[in-house]
Amino acid sequence: MDLAAEAERTAVAWIDWAADGARVGRVEVMAGDELVIEAIMAADKAGVDCPLGWPDRFVDFVVAHRAGHVVPPARGVAGRDWRRNLALRVTDQVVRDLTGRIPLSVSADRIGHTAMRCAGLLAELAARGRPVDRGGDGVVVEVYPAAALQWWGLPSRRYKGAVNAAELGRVVDGLQAAAPWLDLGDFERLCRASDDAADAVVAALTARAAALGKVTGPAPEQAAVARTEGWIVLPTSPLSDLHG
Repeated sequence: MDLAAEAERTAVAWIDWAADGARVGRVEVMAGDELVIEAIMAADKAGVDCPLGWPDRFVDFVVAHRAGHVVPPARGVAGRDWRRNLALRVTDQVVRDLTGRIPLSVSADRIGHTAMRCAGLLAELAARGRPVDRGGDGVVVEVYPAAALQWWGLPSRRYKGAVNAAELGRVVDGLQAAAPWLDLGDFERLCRASDDAADAVVAALTARAAALGKVTGPAPEQAAVARTEGWIVLPTSPLSDLHG
């Protein structure tokens, strides 16, 4: 699912997998909280395009600031490196190193509003008996559709918004060429018209990769921080390996 702060930009896609192929069985845009919860509760694996947590260093910084106990770095009170370590999670820095992309900062960008909504949804899932491991073990895994497209060698830049409709069409063309076993069915037109819908399909494909163990994960020394900050998974195999 491509999660946004409000239902208006939230899209959810369901992919059904069978021996003879995979089919997009449903795509919903304008998805409210109950639909998002319903989708995750029913899924074998759900890919969510949203930070699942905040940087531990940022949380510690805010708590210390409230108490008046911030300890500035030895050199430079507001140095760029110091601020970057507050703004980026460990997984964000790993994605940057692997792909050259810098994910939006959950502590310093507007995506923080989406993460607030996500935190409420995670709490509701736990209340319904399906707690989420932010490190990716369990039903929910954090995904990054544009980086997944890049990893699969598909168009992955400047496909957002109405002015980039032609590039979004190339994204869908690339998916269909690389995954001829994937049937978009009645939702192909929607994916060509809505980058939210297209991202939701890519999120579901990344969830499939995670279910098969074909994604990146935290190193042993990163496992603890992944459980609090969240962890973005990237596919480690071609699209063709997701079915067969």
